[in-house]
Amino acid sequence: MNTVSNILIDSFKRKHTYLRISLTEKCNLRCTYCMPATGIPLAPRAHLMTANEVYEIAKLFVMHGVSKIRLTGGEPLVRKDFEEVIRKLATLNVEIAITTNGILLERYLPLLLELGITNITISIDSLDAEKNQQITRRDYFETVWNTIKKLQTIVNEVKLNVVLMKGINDNEIINFVELTRFENVKIRFIEFMPFDGNEWNTEKLVKQTEILERLNTHFNTSQVIRITDAPNDTSRNFKIQGFRGHFAIISSVTNPFCDTCNRIRLTADGKLKNCLFSSSESELLNDYRNGLDITSKIKLAMLGKHKYRGGMDTMAKLEDPKLHSNNRSMIAIGG
Repeated sequence: MNTVSNILIDSFKRKHTYLRISLTEKCNLRCTYCMPATGIPLAPRAHLMTANEVYEIAKLFVMHGVSKIRLTGGEPLVRKDFEEVIRKLATLNVEIAITTNGILLERYLPLLLELGITNITISIDSLDAEKNQQITRRDYFETVWNTIKKLQTIVNEVKLNVVLMKGINDNEIINFVELTRFENVKIRFIEFMPFDGNEWNTEKLVKQTEILERLNTHFNTSQVIRITDAPNDTSRNFKIQGFRGHFAIISSVTNPFCDTCNRIRLTADGKLKNCLFSSSESELLNDYRNGLDITSKIKLAMLGKHKYRGGMDTMAKLEDPKLHSNNRSMIAIGG
């Protein structure tokens, strides 16, 4: 087991063992909560990490105690050299996971299975094709749903991410949970979070209390069972008594998990974000390309991590556009 070195321990003694790497800012969807309708200016290709740079920088983090790497985007599978990237990373002695919108997943499933990568999360925000198109601004529902059904026959558990937005898809909470009745799926309800260009406000939030109220009304209250969370889990986990699968709630805005956070993020252009909510970033790629030791920058970034949500420790601060609109759009961070 890797021991976490002091460069990955912040001033609140949190040990960071989970690295999320964005492979690209590009995506084949245009989800309303993730990016502005007009898109975002993309970083020039020369400013992005190459496959070897992704590997070498990731290897440095692993040397200092990272034990899990999750690949994100944009959409990670649109990257043309994805196979080279994943084959390199698979040589590291860590768990590799991936979050995808599922459109290209069937093409890459044989490769992922060959490398022993089965921790796959698919984002799907509605079970209705028309509504899904409204949210994603693209028409790929059948492709994604067919891939989800296929994946269920291959891996032990399929995880589905659902970003809830009031008045858009919150009326599907029961429908999503009903998927767990006979299928071994984990539904992860995620609060709508504030990022540049996504027109966030608190009126669109669907809080954990609201989700549980609806479920307690639909099912018998005694049937909604709280189950044990994994260490450092971002979600609060539940299941309906007698159902095969389970569901979870990630309430980063109203009920954050900052006290046990072990996550750090590397953007596609090689910048380290110590918190998803933080607008501050530490440049690593240019220093790496210039042959400089980047461990000191990593350590400073970790020591600068706020206790709660990038310094937005109250709802008043979260509601101040001047504080959260300086952050990147979600698509350029990688979630």
